[in-house]
Amino acid sequence: MNKLLVVFLVGVSGMFTTLQVKAQAMNQDYTTALGVKVWGDGGGISIKHFVRENRAVEGIGYFWNRGARITGLYEFHFDFPDAPGLKWYVGPGAHVGFYNNNYYDHNYYNGDGSGSFVGIDGVLGLDYKFDGVPINLSLDWQPSFEFGDHRGFVGSWGGLGIRYTFK
Repeated sequence: MNKLLVVFLVGVSGMFTTLQVKAQAMNQDYTTALGVKVWGDGGGISIKHFVRENRAVEGIGYFWNRGARITGLYEFHFDFPDAPGLKWYVGPGAHVGFYNNNYYDHNYYNGDGSGSFVGIDGVLGLDYKFDGVPINLSLDWQPSFEFGDHRGFVGSWGGLGIRYTFK
């Protein structure tokens, strides 16, 4: 199921690159980007929008065999001198997770691992916009703390984002 979802999401992302989009100036900056984010256990859909020149909001919908998680992040972006198109970012966020008993209950929690949980997140990453091509790559780490029974710190979120950019 995971592989099918990733293939589907990559396919949808590929369709965006073939669509005729209103002409945009191809430079190092973008306003909005839509694509996929992948990590070790699964993947998701990512949309990132700059609300100011150096501040962005990102929404991520992760899906994998243990459930789903919706995350919202507020990111502060900073330039690297002498590295056009490359930025680093940091920021806070929050999430809600919907977990099934496919893994947690059977292996750890005797029926208490599934359910809905909320948490707070942080993000630290790199963002690169290709010059002359409407493609953006990001690589980040999203540590989080989840509230509830059998919850706590989780340091395995984040991933590689591949997005189509809109001006």
